[in-house]
Amino acid sequence: MGVRATGVTGTRAGTRARTAQAGWAPVALPATLVLVGAVSVQSGAGLAARLFSELPPAAVTTLRLWAAALVMLVIAGRSAARAVAGLAARRAWADAVITLTFGMTLGFMNYAIYQAFARIPLGIAVTIEFLGPLSVTVAGTLADARRGAASARLLAGLGYAALAATGVVLLAGGVGTAGLNWAGVAWAAAAGAAWAGYIIGSKAAGQRLPGASGLVIAMCVAAIAVTAPGVAAGGTAMFRPRFLAIGAGIGLLSSVIPYWLELETLRRIPARLFGVWMSVQPAVAAIIGLVILGQRLPPAEWAGIACVVAASAGAAAAARPAAAPNVAEPGAADLESAANEPTRAG
Repeated sequence: MGVRATGVTGTRAGTRARTAQAGWAPVALPATLVLVGAVSVQSGAGLAARLFSELPPAAVTTLRLWAAALVMLVIAGRSAARAVAGLAARRAWADAVITLTFGMTLGFMNYAIYQAFARIPLGIAVTIEFLGPLSVTVAGTLADARRGAASARLLAGLGYAALAATGVVLLAGGVGTAGLNWAGVAWAAAAGAAWAGYIIGSKAAGQRLPGASGLVIAMCVAAIAVTAPGVAAGGTAMFRPRFLAIGAGIGLLSSVIPYWLELETLRRIPARLFGVWMSVQPAVAAIIGLVILGQRLPPAEWAGIACVVAASAGAAAAARPAAAPNVAEPGAADLESAANEPTRAG
């Protein structure tokens, strides 16, 4: 009897273990992809920040955006060319203006955040920047709650806004110290505002242009937009082979690799869960800043980052699936239809 009972107990334990493993299996890979993507994005930012001692931020921004634009042209250049031809044939000048504005916003977002990286710690800059997409998510939640008279959702939205505000207050305590300055904070806030505009522009461009063409055109416009200030700041030195290679590496780490990983993740999990997981980006940025750049943050600033991360995760979880914006580094969803584009007849 004792042997039989032990066998049954062992069988049940094994079944529970296999059930637990089966429960974790569907999310283990997507979670790993999100984490690797976050590390890639912030490692690219850390590499860029290290390069600022040799090249101005504007020049590094130009190298990064051109590297990303060229890769995207290889992936989906045909669809982008057809989209441009279609706009001209239809004389859809309003759609063209929207797409150009989308690209200018993308360019300014990257320009501004690199200016912030040059002045304040990486983790703080990314946390402030995250307030942009967070504000879009919270605003959507509050609007949905008002339309549906859902007091619980309204209170939740207000709670997330208050939590984010608490994080900002904690971060603001360091402004003016050796770690933070007003110019860096202002550039990070401007990048956040541009990110919020990017979310809106991405939706508008996606409704007017097929597949990934809107993103490809926008990335090219962004690269062109920052070229003049980038070359003016970096001069001929930025075209040295070493700097071109580092710029290509930053483009791969900050754009190409994360976009691919985010695309693979979005194929496996709902967008709302993806938004929750992507909320770890500010914390990852702070860790990368510590490891690569030696940026040590005081406890109050870590607490501020934690507040913004929690607010972003909560707001993404509370948002309606159809309305939740993608708070990832922009681009993954737009590339979903572009993966096979170069092989299509055109």
